[in-house]
Amino acid sequence: MRVFDCSSEMSKYHGEKVTLRDKDRKDMRERRDNGRTRLKNGLNDNGHAQPKIVCSQGSYQMRTMIQDEDCDYDIDDGVYFLPNDLKNGDGVDLTPLQARQRVCDALSYDLRFASPAEVHNNCVRQEYRAGYHIDVPVYRIQVQNEGMDNEKEIYELASGDMWQVSDARAVTQWFRNAISQLNGEHGVDGLQMRHVVRLTKAFARSRKEWKNKTTSGITLTRLVVDEFRPFKNRDDQALLETWKVINSRLATSTKVEHPVNETELAKEGDGKVTFFRNCLSDALEILATLEKDDCTRNEARDAWDRVFNTTYFGNLPDPRNSGTDAKTFFVATESKTDTRDDGNGRYGWGS
Repeated sequence: MRVFDCSSEMSKYHGEKVTLRDKDRKDMRERRDNGRTRLKNGLNDNGHAQPKIVCSQGSYQMRTMIQDEDCDYDIDDGVYFLPNDLKNGDGVDLTPLQARQRVCDALSYDLRFASPAEVHNNCVRQEYRAGYHIDVPVYRIQVQNEGMDNEKEIYELASGDMWQVSDARAVTQWFRNAISQLNGEHGVDGLQMRHVVRLTKAFARSRKEWKNKTTSGITLTRLVVDEFRPFKNRDDQALLETWKVINSRLATSTKVEHPVNETELAKEGDGKVTFFRNCLSDALEILATLEKDDCTRNEARDAWDRVFNTTYFGNLPDPRNSGTDAKTFFVATESKTDTRDDGNGRYGWGS
C-alpha cells in the first residue's frame, strides 16, 4: 500500500530531536568513568577487592537512548565480583544487601562529591545534579562445573535479599545479534531497526504524563525486534508498518517475554503495556491519512506532528521548494554520530 513519503522529514527529526546529542553522550561517558574511578579508589581505601569486570549495559550500551528534555537519563554500569572477593573480615560470604552496601560505601568514600550514593533494591544509584543517574548493579560470578573439564560462569545479581541468576550483558548481545542478522537482508541494515526502536521510545514518552504510565524501554525494544518491518530508505514506513504489527499483537495479548531469561517483561493484562497499546492505536488512526491517495505533504506532516506531540515536521521547509531533492535531503540529514553497526558494537560508546 502506498504511504506518503516523509522519509526525509523523519530522518531529520530522528537526527535532531530523538537520538542522543553528542554533548549528552560525552557528559554521560565522563560521569560513568568518574564513577568507576571513585569506586576503584573507594574499594582500595576500604581494603576491599576490585571487581573482575565493569561493563555498561542497558540502553546506553545498546545505543537506543533518546533525548529527554528533563535530562532524565539512566546509565547502567554493572560490576562483577569473584565470590572470594565478596566476603567479610571473617571470611563469610556477603549477603546481597551487604554486597550492594560495600559498593555504595566505596562510591561515597570521596566526601567532595555532593550527592552520596544510595542502596536500591537491584543496584546502587548515584544521582547527578544535571538530572542524570548511574545505576550500578552488583553481580557475583559463580563457576559451574558441567563435567568433562568444562566450566561455565554463572552471573548472579544482588537483588533484594537474594542472589538472582541474571546478566544484562546477554540482553545487549541479543540486541546486537538481531542487528547483525538484518545486515544485508531486505536491502537495509540494522541501523534502521535501531532508529525504529528510538522513535518508538520517543513516541511512548512524547507526553510528560505518559512517562510513568507507559511500558519500559526494554519491553518496547523487544516488541520492535520481534515485529520489525524494514523498508529501504524509508524509516517512516518501517516505523508505521512495525507499529501496525505491534498493535495487532498487543490487541491479542499484552504478554511480552524477556529476550534471554525465562521470565516475562510483561504479563497478560499488564497495565503499562495496555496503556502503550491504547496510545499506539490512537496514533495509527491519525497516521491512516498517510495511506490516502490524495494525502498532501502538509497533511502527512501534521499527522506525524500530532503523533509525536511536536510542531517539528510542520516547520520544516519543503524539500521540493529548496532546490534539494528528497533523496539528497535524506542523506544530508542523517545523524552524523549514528554510524552503521556491524552487530558487534564496534562503533558504540565503549564498554
